[in-house]
Amino acid sequence: MAPKPILWIVIPCYNEEKVLPITAPMFLDKLAALTDAGKISPRSRVLFVNDGSRDATWEIIRSLAAKDERFIGISQSRNRGHQNAVLAGLMEAMDKCDITISIDCDGQDDINAMDRMVDEYLAGCEVVYGVRSKRETDTFFKRFTAEGFYKLMKLLGAEIVFNHADYRLVSTRVLKEFAGFEEVNIFLRGMFPMVGFKSATVYYERAERLAGESHYPLRKMLALAFDGITSLSVRPLSIITGIGVFFSLLGLIAAVWAVVMAIQGNTVAGWASTVCLVCIIGGIQLISTGVIGQYLGKTYMETKRRPRYIISERTWEKTGRRWLEGSEGEDKE
Repeated sequence: MAPKPILWIVIPCYNEEKVLPITAPMFLDKLAALTDAGKISPRSRVLFVNDGSRDATWEIIRSLAAKDERFIGISQSRNRGHQNAVLAGLMEAMDKCDITISIDCDGQDDINAMDRMVDEYLAGCEVVYGVRSKRETDTFFKRFTAEGFYKLMKLLGAEIVFNHADYRLVSTRVLKEFAGFEEVNIFLRGMFPMVGFKSATVYYERAERLAGESHYPLRKMLALAFDGITSLSVRPLSIITGIGVFFSLLGLIAAVWAVVMAIQGNTVAGWASTVCLVCIIGGIQLISTGVIGQYLGKTYMETKRRPRYIISERTWEKTGRRWLEGSEGEDKE
């Protein structure tokens, strides 16, 4: 009989002192339910990743770990962003479990979808994407911009799963291959499809945040979208080249027209058209220069080879527990 897979639920946390006491027992209950159903090993864990929180988040995580060994946590040396926090948790779990499920701490993602995710894994899938079935809880503006973002990403050549964020199951087999992706600028929801392997999709309805405030205002959402586009695709550079060729041809036509008019003795009437053309072309040039600068900046950061995350503390190091050394024992033999 095949051993039950060890599951680590990876949960990034940033200033979550209000919602963590509410959702932590929910994650533990789900872990227990999956264990009781015989789907996962009793050695499964809930891993919290503290992303440099400025409130009592890390103290709460340490308190949870002290009360129940199924709760564990790691703390980054400083805030490095949601994507790097998820990555830190996945890389920490890679050699200690069979499957991971990454999910946000706010309780918006339906944790009951984990049952179907594990079922898909047991059926042979290595990656299972959690996808929102609808966006009725979003405002019109957020729904319009979010769906527009996914469509724009596809248009620009980035392979992502529509309406999928970072709620996904990934096997350690995939994680070990994913570890070969060494980019500093990461966009996980677009990178995992690049790894390949057999995948499946699980649909769920997203609820309202249980407590606290969202850490993704419009400014951060736009920054994430731009990072995703420039990290996964170079098509914007091709578009800029196309626009440049178009306006060069347009300028050549305009120059020929101006010469013909001058030879015929006709004067070019009006300054408004000239000003408009200068403004339009100048704006396009500035935007194009900015996009190219973003790519150059990312290339510059990649050449530095700086670490994507630094773990400053682990809860089991404080407690002295050695169970991690045995977590690969009888369940993986």
